[in-house]
Amino acid sequence: MSVAAVGALVACSADGTEGEGAPEQSLDEDAPLYDELPEEITEAGRITIAMDTHPPYRTIEESGDITGIDPDLQAALSEQLGVPFEPETTSGLDAMLTGMLSGRFDAFNGPVRVTPERQEDFDTIVWMTTRTSYLYLTEREEDLGDPEALCGARVAGVSGSVTESQLELYTEWCEQEGLEAPEYIGLEDTNATVLAINSDRADFAGTTQAAAIDIQAESPGDYEYIAQSDEQGAGVDQLAMFIPKDSGLAEVMFAAFEEIFANGDYEEVMTDWDIMDTAVEEPVLNPYEEG
Repeated sequence: MSVAAVGALVACSADGTEGEGAPEQSLDEDAPLYDELPEEITEAGRITIAMDTHPPYRTIEESGDITGIDPDLQAALSEQLGVPFEPETTSGLDAMLTGMLSGRFDAFNGPVRVTPERQEDFDTIVWMTTRTSYLYLTEREEDLGDPEALCGARVAGVSGSVTESQLELYTEWCEQEGLEAPEYIGLEDTNATVLAINSDRADFAGTTQAAAIDIQAESPGDYEYIAQSDEQGAGVDQLAMFIPKDSGLAEVMFAAFEEIFANGDYEEVMTDWDIMDTAVEEPVLNPYEEG
């Protein structure tokens, strides 16, 4: 079955109910990994996943349906697991992480950067990488089109996201070059960061490479972006699905990821969204775990 054929499994509205015109969700107890799911998941008949608005990962359409990389990936995973994902919206990374620890959510798929500290509370399944990009208005290219322009500039980003930590490394580069440090403006979601540059509250909107490409495609000619280089501390960040420790879900979810890598569904999703340059060769469970 293709990714598109099981898209109905994740066609939900922002409040966790089915989107307008979406087929009813269903279980598949004959799915390859269904019998390995924790009892709490099979009894609930779903995996509750935290979400926010973060194009192209997740976009809430006027119909209430959720589209993007994340629901397409969830559809492929659901085919292996036999249960649908039920998205629930919340604002801010801290709220999503706290919600998982309190039992409100079973998982969150970010994009969230993996760190050893975060792995103390969560199992992490790495399925992509990224480089931070800094979006700006095309009409300001003469002033903002140079990497040095970020130094001393106002940079909006999602609070607690990879952008915030990456900008700290960019700041070090600015200081080494004898330039002013950028000012970080933490906001709730990607839409708010783009609004910030449109309204001149910020000069740049820091975001993932995939999001920058998507925003450009949605508004041709309106935006350009600067990609953070290795010299500026970019490196390659590992982005992952987060699952609370000891929930019993991480191992079977990882097996589902391994299967969609093997059967081509993962490559199909990454190709469809034109982000193969952020793909990884194989998923990794807890990359910082000792041993």
